[in-house]
Amino acid sequence: MSRTLDYTKELIRRASVTPEDEGCQDWMIEKLEALGFQCETLWFEEVRNLWARRGTQGPVFAFAGHTDVVPTGDVSAWKYDPFTPTEEGDLLYGRGTADMKGSIAAIMVAIEDFVAAHPDHNGSLALLITADEEGPSVNGTVKVVEHLQARNEHIDYCLVGEPSSTNTVGDVIKNGRRGSLGARLTVKGIQGHVAYPHLARNPVHDATPALAELAGTEWDQGNDFFPATSFQISNINAGTGATNVIPGTCEVIFNFRFSTELTDALLRERTEAVLDKHGLDYDLQWTLSGQPFLTDRGALVDAAVTAIRDVTGLDTELSTAGGTSDGRFIAPTGSQVVELGPTNATIHKVDEHTSISELDTLTGIYTRLLEKLMQ
Repeated sequence: MSRTLDYTKELIRRASVTPEDEGCQDWMIEKLEALGFQCETLWFEEVRNLWARRGTQGPVFAFAGHTDVVPTGDVSAWKYDPFTPTEEGDLLYGRGTADMKGSIAAIMVAIEDFVAAHPDHNGSLALLITADEEGPSVNGTVKVVEHLQARNEHIDYCLVGEPSSTNTVGDVIKNGRRGSLGARLTVKGIQGHVAYPHLARNPVHDATPALAELAGTEWDQGNDFFPATSFQISNINAGTGATNVIPGTCEVIFNFRFSTELTDALLRERTEAVLDKHGLDYDLQWTLSGQPFLTDRGALVDAAVTAIRDVTGLDTELSTAGGTSDGRFIAPTGSQVVELGPTNATIHKVDEHTSISELDTLTGIYTRLLEKLMQ
């Protein structure tokens, strides 16, 4: 059995559903301290975080990741118990195999191998691990980054072990992410009887033309690194459940995934201009989950591309597609950030699984990357 497989199984057995860690970080600390890492446990409210560092000089290369996983849903729908790691041929089943306990296992083995071969490596190696990535993400990486900044500790290079790959490990690197701006819109009307619409005001009818205009707007055309900004409605709620009552309010939840061509302030301004143009009586609550970020070609991206080619022979694709990650909290400090991890086809799904052989390949890529940057 490979160490990466062994370590992945050890982590999967711990039912660390957000914001619980279930001893994953203790397990990591024991191994890291044996390698000479200084480990700090950082609690922010109910969330446990880990900052571990080996070395005192720059540059600082940090692996970032999370020990928490999403809930399993109906366990009876799973082929195997989600917290009992189970092999089936080259596949390993279990919650977190791909997102992202497999990556953490690969990181741990890569660090062990690299430190054994290069005990006097350049700069510093570090890990930033949270148990709050799959949840609200308010007491995890963002707080650790603020803590590090307050004491002038800077990450130069950061690899986030999120499942970035599409068809085979290493075929895609995420070197940036779109921003995420969400909103809860409440359109106010006047409740009444459907037989007497002149005595009421239907907020669904009022909202529809404005929503159609927002959905049909071209916000930008993207650029060489980002697709065009998208607007998506995820929820619309109105009514009492009765068929003969005009609702008094209509609630709409929507989200922008936006490129570096726009700012969140401009998106808010343009959205509110549309709502005002249509004469809506409304309340609007905005939530900015993350700004867009991009790491262009440079030391980290080039090292990752070369490491993938050396280990797999693949010419990887650079991409900014997909959802957000904790990289959005690290990149604004001036760090170079990439995401590189297993294939993402089964993340957050029933019967989440990953390829055992690809976990070993990922370990090799991480080790080679360290050799390129820190040797």
